[in-house]
Amino acid sequence: MQKFSLLDLSPVPEGKTTADALANTVSLAQAAETAGYHRFWLAEHHNMPGIASAATAVVIGHVAGATSTMRIGAGGIMLPNHAPLMVAEQFGTLAMLYPDRIDLGLGRAPGTDQLTARALRRNMSSDDSFPQDVQELIGYFRDGAEDAPVRAVPGAGTKVPVWILGSSLYGAQLAAYYGLPYAFASHFAPAMLEQALSIYRSTFRPSGTLARPYAMVAAGVC
Repeated sequence: MQKFSLLDLSPVPEGKTTADALANTVSLAQAAETAGYHRFWLAEHHNMPGIASAATAVVIGHVAGATSTMRIGAGGIMLPNHAPLMVAEQFGTLAMLYPDRIDLGLGRAPGTDQLTARALRRNMSSDDSFPQDVQELIGYFRDGAEDAPVRAVPGAGTKVPVWILGSSLYGAQLAAYYGLPYAFASHFAPAMLEQALSIYRSTFRPSGTLARPYAMVAAGVC
């Protein structure tokens, strides 16, 4: 069955405020739910006057509270900007408040310019720790032993669905290797869509999360 979803950046209209943008996002989500859309995702961007979704987890909670059936999630959280434990706690809290309705898409890009990325992070390591951070984050969502040295509370046991996002072949390969669902940003890189999906499907390794490849495609709509 084909399902349709919406990705919203909570854009700030010309001459309006971020409060207006967030109110518009809620109205759009409610209209989408009424129309039968399956998911409503919000994206993390920083230092952009035209986008109001920087505090993505907060906006997700606001939208989830204003809807009742649609899945609400992040498309995505830019993991290099955050400690995996904090993301697990935030989305574990959302999962407790809105059971079986929260999704977590993870991106590898900073979602902003380099100067703002430095302001977001305590350090700017040149090492690519994204694969390890993904695994660490997923581990916090599992049913952990009570004597584990570090636990996400809330978070442990919620099994929040984790998606890998990408606009290149890297995300496709990583999602396939870990056996995770994959969302391709074809509104950024439409020419790479077929190749990315082909790599994801042909190299997919079944996991405790997924037995078969499961992909979503993002496209711009006017």
